[in-house]
Amino acid sequence: MAEQKKYIFQVEEGKEGTDGRPSVGPVYRSIFAKDGFPEPIQGMDSCWDVFRMAVEKYPNNPMLGRREIVDGKPGKYVWQTYQEVYDIVIKLGNSLRACGVKDEAKCGIYGANSPEWIISMEACNAHGFYCVPLYDTLGAGAVEFIICHSEVSIVFVEEKKISELFKTCPKSTEYMKTVVSFGSVSREQKEEAENFGLVIYAWDEFLKLGEGKEYDLPIKKKSDICTIMYTSGTTGDPKGVMISNESIVTLIAGVIRLLKSANEALSVKDVFLSYLPLAHIFDRVIEECFIQHGAAIGFWRGDVKLLIEDLGELKPTIFCAVPRVLDRVYSGLQKKLADGGFLKKLLFDSAFSYKFGHMRKGQSHVEASPICDKYVFSKVKQGLGGNVRIILSGAAPLASHVESFLRVVACCHVLQGYGLTESCAGSFVSLPDRLDMLGTVGPPVPNVDVRLESVPEMEYDALADKPRGEICIRGKTLFSGYYKREDLTKEVLIDGWLHTGDVGEWQPNGSMKIIDRKKNIFKLSQGEYVAVENIENIYGEVQAVDSVWVYGNSFESFLVAVANPNQHILEHWAAENGVSGDYNALCQNEKAKEFVLGELVKMAKEKKMKGFEIIKAIHLDPVPFDMERDLLTPTYKKKRPQLLKYYQTVIDEMYKTTNEKFAARG
Repeated sequence: MAEQKKYIFQVEEGKEGTDGRPSVGPVYRSIFAKDGFPEPIQGMDSCWDVFRMAVEKYPNNPMLGRREIVDGKPGKYVWQTYQEVYDIVIKLGNSLRACGVKDEAKCGIYGANSPEWIISMEACNAHGFYCVPLYDTLGAGAVEFIICHSEVSIVFVEEKKISELFKTCPKSTEYMKTVVSFGSVSREQKEEAENFGLVIYAWDEFLKLGEGKEYDLPIKKKSDICTIMYTSGTTGDPKGVMISNESIVTLIAGVIRLLKSANEALSVKDVFLSYLPLAHIFDRVIEECFIQHGAAIGFWRGDVKLLIEDLGELKPTIFCAVPRVLDRVYSGLQKKLADGGFLKKLLFDSAFSYKFGHMRKGQSHVEASPICDKYVFSKVKQGLGGNVRIILSGAAPLASHVESFLRVVACCHVLQGYGLTESCAGSFVSLPDRLDMLGTVGPPVPNVDVRLESVPEMEYDALADKPRGEICIRGKTLFSGYYKREDLTKEVLIDGWLHTGDVGEWQPNGSMKIIDRKKNIFKLSQGEYVAVENIENIYGEVQAVDSVWVYGNSFESFLVAVANPNQHILEHWAAENGVSGDYNALCQNEKAKEFVLGELVKMAKEKKMKGFEIIKAIHLDPVPFDMERDLLTPTYKKKRPQLLKYYQTVIDEMYKTTNEKFAARG
């Protein structure tokens, strides 16, 4: 293992609790901010400046690309330059003004990522309109809520989402008056819009509205709100997070400092695949960073099954992902290995052990074993296009076994980040080639201060030798409040500190490990408190399950769980143990349930979990938890009340049969 280096330094002392407030740990900052936080480039006060200055500097660089469809088949990426995009943005802005859109108007954008999405966003930035993304994955109920709550007057919409948008009528038409399609509009859609009192335009038709007209662009201030991003709450209505120009330009400055300090600076040669929703802050700020550098952004075709094919054609240099995507990559590689025969697997395992061993001794992934890279792991790199130098995972925790596997076989840096919409995405990110940061989200980025606040009811002490507590963040990247919800803002923004609700543990090297969620705590009938996210994180390391939801309540003395088993591992176990049936049948099989439960219990004992934290019964669902059944938020967080509602009969049955077994044993 490389020598232990500390990547944070203390800027304020910790304090004991007073007046009913819990104690707080010391305030820390990234060592990359030793001489102060990096300032944005002179004159860069707004998101519009990010784009405008890039156009001035790199007018002929390719900016936005999409795959050309020739004879129904996808071809090469076709690009628009920074100057070409700028010209369309100016036209679009003129059209918005020509149709009467006023200062500080709210403009909705609804649809999958595309060049038109970015162009619409930049037109909002140019005129100081609030860009309000309407989640592609939230469904009509939430879209209607956001339009009405934020008073959206005009919506840019992907062609195939027009019918979804119309489902929000007539309620939404109290505010929404104009709709602009990213593509064409059918005659039926024109008629339907008229019936709702709406005006709908095709993209090209709308661009003509501003022809021959020129409108001055207003001066944008750092403090101006540039976007209201609605976060998918695990309970209740979505909250509108107001993000200022300053938050985004400050964050970009921090990312630039961080990447330079880690010798991985962005450049005009970088290429990015845009597929994670632009309606989320994670993808939005990464794309802003690429725009500032005059780099290229290529869009996927909107189908997960075709993602690898798009990667192969675009050959991106930076690949951002959520754990679910990386889990798929991992499972796909494991299946290929298992199907490839004994010798292939032996060669792969030997190469893996050899390279991982050298990385553990402190060598970089490039130095660890060039021969293994060339002859064994190069195929994995080619599968991601061949040019990826950084994989950045965010939005949810990445399992350690997946992270360590990819760090070895993907022949690139695999970094894990952490942040909230409220902190303008990245607040922590792990560093390249630091294997001691495995399973953590790394140290703070160099534009925030961080401290832990004790959570006495969960026995987390921010002043202990192993400091644990709620992660609190301070800095200019923080949001400006929840739109029309000052009450909720006051709950999380206290004295300039954002209370994230996530419980973290400082590591000796200055990186942060997310260990729990403050609110996900319940009491069992014997009075024991259970911090469920912490438990799920531990069970999540079991390779036999892809996802697990743990449940308990104050009427029962033990925990039960619903899991999505790993299909490949379950089928392999069945073949070795003479258990017949397809994957769906195996999930119903009692022996299969015993096997998966046994694997979870083994992990619990290995991690020295308390007796009451050990799961006593399990249900296997072959269908992964998904958004379609409203079991996950669009950022793949579990919706616990909805999970309980969906699996109520299963839960009741598990408690009934397990209690009967206990009773029979006496």
